[in-house]
Formats: sequence, C-alpha cells, structure tokens
Amino acid sequence: MKGIYALYADADSAQRAVDGLRAAGIAERAITVVSSEPIEESELSRRDKATWLHWIAACGGLGGLLAGAWLTSMTETAWPLQTGNMPIVAWWPNLIVMFELTMLGGIVATVTALLVTAMIPGRDSTLYDADVSDGQILIGVENPPEISLPALERALLAGGGARLRTIG
Repeated sequence: MKGIYALYADADSAQRAVDGLRAAGIAERAITVVSSEPIEESELSRRDKATWLHWIAACGGLGGLLAGAWLTSMTETAWPLQTGNMPIVAWWPNLIVMFELTMLGGIVATVTALLVTAMIPGRDSTLYDADVSDGQILIGVENPPEISLPALERALLAGGGARLRTIG
C-alpha cells in the first residue's frame, strides 16, 4: 500500500488540510481522517453522518419479534394441551420469549451491520500512525496517483503545523 499523510495538533489545521485536498481534486471518500478522540466542533466529525444503522437494528428486532411469536404459537399449537377453559396459545408467558428474541434479533443485526460497514472481516491495511494515540489528527490519502503527489504535499502542508509522512 502506498500513502501520504500528515499529522496535525488541532482540528482547525486538519480541516484546512482536508479543504486543500478537496481543492486538489481528491474525492471525499478517498480522504482518510483518523483521530483518537471525537472532534465534535469541527466539520470533520460530520463526514459520515448519514447511516441506516437504526433502521437495520429495528428490522432485526422486528424479525426477532415475529420469529418469537411464530415459535411460541406454533409450539403451543403443535402440542395442544387442554387446560380447562384457557386458550391454547397463552400470550402472557410467550411475551418473555418474544422479548428475548426481539433483543437478540436487534443485537445480531446491529453487530452484523457494524462488521459489514467497517469492513472488519476483510479490511486492507489503512493509514495509521502511533502519534494518533497521543492526540494527533491524521489526514491522508491512500494509493494516490503519482502525478498528483506534489499537489497533495502542498495541500497537506497548507494546514500549517503538519508533519508530512509517506508510505511505500
């Protein structure tokens, strides 16, 4: 993997570097931003804001609820035990199983969605530097075209106070 990145001490200089990379023609998805803590006050924290995760979790929970209702009612009707004047399918005791399968469906759907969106099972190596854990903000581009390297260096250094590094 090839890459070029710079480390910044504050969010303002990192934002200037991202703006410089955009001006140099780098697509938003090609810019890597790594920080050890959230940068709430900067535009950098709103890059990947839109997500479907809550809908995926809700659909998983609904699937678990439907599976729980089906499992309990089908189990009770498959072996109908006559208990006097009471119904064969008793919903109050079934609510326990339905609740547990609702939670299980929501949790499994959420974890699966997180693994898929984070590309954890087959993720290639990405840009990272140990200084990020010391509070630095990494802004970089993976596999940049050779022609644009000088423009990328200028864009990354335009943020001010940066330490430029390359990989490969």
